[in-house]
Amino acid sequence: MALQLYIGNKNYSSWSMRPWVLMTQAGIPFEEVMVRFDSFAADSAFKKGLRGVNPVGKVPVLVDDGFAVWDTLAIAEYLAERFPEKALWPVDPKQRARARSVCAEMHSGFGSLRSHCPMNIEASLPDTGRLIWRDQAGVRADVARLCGLWGELLAAQPEGALLFGDFSIADATFAPVCMRIKTYGLPLPADLQAYVDRVAALPGVKAWIDGALAEHDFLDFEEPYRLGR
Repeated sequence: MALQLYIGNKNYSSWSMRPWVLMTQAGIPFEEVMVRFDSFAADSAFKKGLRGVNPVGKVPVLVDDGFAVWDTLAIAEYLAERFPEKALWPVDPKQRARARSVCAEMHSGFGSLRSHCPMNIEASLPDTGRLIWRDQAGVRADVARLCGLWGELLAAQPEGALLFGDFSIADATFAPVCMRIKTYGLPLPADLQAYVDRVAALPGVKAWIDGALAEHDFLDFEEPYRLGR
């Protein structure tokens, strides 16, 4: 039985993007199950669509022959163990530990960037991004940390490489951040902007972007900055 991955709207669901991109880029076959956002109330169609799949009623959820795994890090670890030949983590133990560290930092941190720059792949909001950059010190601090983290990792790799050389869970983890930077036009040094562009051009990421652009399913509660389209 094929793996199933339950996701939300591709335009908005940064958490869903991570395992979807990971599996697609790594060539792990799966069945996509879209659960459309309508609201997050207990009686919403979204919550009802996840009943019996995930007890906390959130996406993403990976289902393997009836066994459900939720939370992006748990899904990534499960896939790394299920498909060891895909080398989803770096082979070197220290690099693997570092990759786990930066993924965990992304998973639990960068709260200002998440709050003030929600993922919206279809949108182009550089004017909004300039106001956010001017007014939100937390966003500037998050981007500064991101620059330090990415800069250190990329400095240890050949030019044009990803965070740990080849594609890994770390790149999938930071892919939604790359989308936020592009949407809001947040300033980065040229070498880090080049990394963002490399991630956006990965076939797995490009496939997600194409899916997001094809949705045309715009939700007001996910669009705090849009005045028109």
